[in-house]
Amino acid sequence: MIEVQNLTKIYSGTTVLSIPHLTIRENESFGLVGNNGAGKTTFFRLLLDLIRANSGWIKSKLKDVKGTTEWKFYTGAHLDDRFLIEFLSPEEYFEFISQVHHMSKGDLDLFYQEYDEFFAGEILGKKKYIRDFSHGNKQKIGVAAALMAKPEVIILDEPFNGLDPSTQMRLIRILNDLKKNKGTTLLISSHDLNHVNEVCDRIVILERGEIRYDMMKNEDTLKELEKYFAG
Repeated sequence: MIEVQNLTKIYSGTTVLSIPHLTIRENESFGLVGNNGAGKTTFFRLLLDLIRANSGWIKSKLKDVKGTTEWKFYTGAHLDDRFLIEFLSPEEYFEFISQVHHMSKGDLDLFYQEYDEFFAGEILGKKKYIRDFSHGNKQKIGVAAALMAKPEVIILDEPFNGLDPSTQMRLIRILNDLKKNKGTTLLISSHDLNHVNEVCDRIVILERGEIRYDMMKNEDTLKELEKYFAG
């Protein structure tokens, strides 16, 4: 599904990401963990062709993301607030995203129904722009927009950041449903080891831009992760 080869990114003479080879299979739930500066967001930004690598390539469905656009139509992503159009209301933003994905009004209405619990009465009908919402509610809007078209590939950078505990649990249920029932390929980064362990079947540890461990989840995975980061 996604293949990485000889990928490097260098800033001011410092190599911040170096991945000789990585393959993420279709329908895989892939978790990326690491301390600040490990290269997680850099990797996702390269994957979405938001920045250019110094060497190497990333392919999605055998096509280089750098030179094609097909992957954009089956990929949903939310990395940070810059993905939002903050001078729109949530309803206007969701309508815009639905049009991009050629969703009908009925599809949009169904989306509102499906995400009613996730929004928890805090998003729709508030008659204000996205820029005026709290960080946590902006996070809800961005994550929901990434998921609304039920894309084949979903890329989320720190999706639990800023969410209250109840919303975090709701998001875990949504992601697990997408993984189990929709056959979605999930790529998630998070500082929360528990949440990554609950959602992802494969977990990669990045440190200083390099892959240190690549593990399939088992009953001891969370303990192994905690031991690694405990030093």
